[in-house]
Amino acid sequence: MADSYNAQVAQLLKKADIRINGKRPWDIQVHDKRLMNRVLSQGSLGAGEAYMDKWWDAKDLEAFLQHVFRLDLDIQLQNKVKLVAAAARAKLTNFQSVRRSYKNVQHHYDIGNDLYEFMLGETMVYSCGYWDKAKTLDDAQEAKLDLVCRKLGLKKGMRVLDIGCGWGSFVHYAAKHYGVTCVGNTLSEEQARYARKLTKGQPVQIVVQDYRELKAKPFDRIVSIGMFEHVGPKNYRTFMQTCDRLLKTDGMMLLHTIGANKVSRANDPWIDKYIFPGGIIPSIRGIADAFSGIFIMEDWHNFGPHYAKTLRAWWKNFNKNYSKLDHEHYDERFYRMWQFYLLACAANFSVRGLQLWQVVLTKREAAIEYKSVR
Repeated sequence: MADSYNAQVAQLLKKADIRINGKRPWDIQVHDKRLMNRVLSQGSLGAGEAYMDKWWDAKDLEAFLQHVFRLDLDIQLQNKVKLVAAAARAKLTNFQSVRRSYKNVQHHYDIGNDLYEFMLGETMVYSCGYWDKAKTLDDAQEAKLDLVCRKLGLKKGMRVLDIGCGWGSFVHYAAKHYGVTCVGNTLSEEQARYARKLTKGQPVQIVVQDYRELKAKPFDRIVSIGMFEHVGPKNYRTFMQTCDRLLKTDGMMLLHTIGANKVSRANDPWIDKYIFPGGIIPSIRGIADAFSGIFIMEDWHNFGPHYAKTLRAWWKNFNKNYSKLDHEHYDERFYRMWQFYLLACAANFSVRGLQLWQVVLTKREAAIEYKSVR
């Protein structure tokens, strides 16, 4: 049976120009003969956990994963029965309810600000940078923050809501450079603690609250950067209705999100278990259906390849600074998990399996002639 598993996986890898124990940087090096059985029975979850357990390696992990994703081998290797079951559960259950959302956020964003400070750089922005003219990660992130401000046409005295404000980078930047008053919300106590310290003395309020529970007089502008991936299909319409309620008639909002090439209701099993529980990458259809009849789409900007560069920069920072982290908290298995996460995502963006969208929306009643900004 093991030989048949080896032959089956070897044939799939051959299609992707990957050799088992080959000499090229993207060839897979197998350290445990049980690997193929684990991958065929468990799909991406088995492959990811096997990497964490040191059952296999590749000299250039990102290049290996690029070959895998280019031919969708990760999908071909998934257990179809389990995938159908996961999709059915997602259809019946709201995995991004208010209660579940708090737990999902804590799993990823509350593991320690020290990790993110070492990885994200000075800006502490945990979303795709804009590398149009930037040479460094910090420059790319500042360029992205300024791009958002310019797309929204921020002016002094405006009130701005940042849904999913992270460590406060956008509200800090917008208040400092554009003279606006900001409210940022997050479900992470660790992020809120950092954001309050960062924005001390600025006209910025940080609240730990689910977006569905926000109550305030309408804002001039709303921004959500890298948060919509946590909303979930069952809540897309509610998200847009909430934004409609919190936005002035002549207001404008910008949604910055990772995008999938097709509709999906189930997260990748490995990503769901170890990185982003409850996360779902939205599709164009999912987003469009959510704002249909509520907002007008003024601009849709895709710069997905910029995310591959951002993820590589994060991996470089994490790898360089790993020795400074507490290895009891961030042990070797965590190191390999984080490496697999960052480089798998970089690979998927580089082969156009994932996109990065910035969508500018206005209310139907607004008399606006919008000019696209790049």
